[in-house]
Amino acid sequence: MGRALVSDPSAVLDAASEAAARAMLTRCCGAARWVEGMLARRPFGSREALLRAADEVWASASRDDVLEALTHHPRIGANMDELRKKFASTATWSAGEQAGAAAASEETLVALRDGNVRYEARFGHIFVVCATGKTAAEMLALLEARMPNDAETEIRVAQGEQGKITKIRLEKLSA
Repeated sequence: MGRALVSDPSAVLDAASEAAARAMLTRCCGAARWVEGMLARRPFGSREALLRAADEVWASASRDDVLEALTHHPRIGANMDELRKKFASTATWSAGEQAGAAAASEETLVALRDGNVRYEARFGHIFVVCATGKTAAEMLALLEARMPNDAETEIRVAQGEQGKITKIRLEKLSA
């Protein structure tokens, strides 16, 4: 009963205690200032108001806020076995992902791992991308396309990607 009837993530957050809401929001975005900003805006009252608040609070994020959020993400490719599993060919992709995508080649996975190492050495933080629906080859192409960015441009691109990830995670609160 209960869970299937809840389709609005704002209802979940609005009904939660402050401590529970803080924990849920932190799972969505690890930047403490964003979490506090979101808590200050409760109750949200609707999915739209929640997502608008998420965007507005995140838009004011500083470089330090973005870097803090990035510390809550695993390094893409840090564990080659996990990377292989993530991009294995499967017929059971979730609804938001690309059905029938071919398994990533070992060459692509190694290039993604090595690219992440180069990226972190260049920018001083991990590469983050909203990976939902993307193949390993697409993620590698995005990483390579972002390597020429200057540090300020790249932190803003990372901020945008984190914003997308946060909204996807907020939506999952009602699932």
